[in-house]
Amino acid sequence: MKGEDYIQQAIQTESQPSEEQLSRVNLRILHALMGLQTETAELTDAVKRHIFYGTELDKVNLVEEIGDVFWYVAILMDELKLDVGDKASFEHAMKVNIDKLRARYPNKFTEHDAVNRDLNTERKILEQ
Repeated sequence: MKGEDYIQQAIQTESQPSEEQLSRVNLRILHALMGLQTETAELTDAVKRHIFYGTELDKVNLVEEIGDVFWYVAILMDELKLDVGDKASFEHAMKVNIDKLRARYPNKFTEHDAVNRDLNTERKILEQ
């Protein structure tokens, strides 16, 4: 298959979002998600350079990038109305995350527990 043919066939299966789908709300969600991708890529690159190229790990920069991740999470939570009331706050998200991980790894992380998860129990914890 030639590249030109592939491009034409790919275009035929492309989803064309409507104006409603491209609303300000959805663009704000997209902005937050793209920002999260960018910031986590920057974190990954800094750690990659440290591990594989021997550069010093710049903890000041890492804190900055982690702060940027939090900023984008805040935008996402705001747009999705996830920070209204106690059940959707940052604090609640952190608590249920730890509760879920405690259920998954009762003593500490093990590969066995990572592979043999009880998804029903984890879901019940997340729904509390």
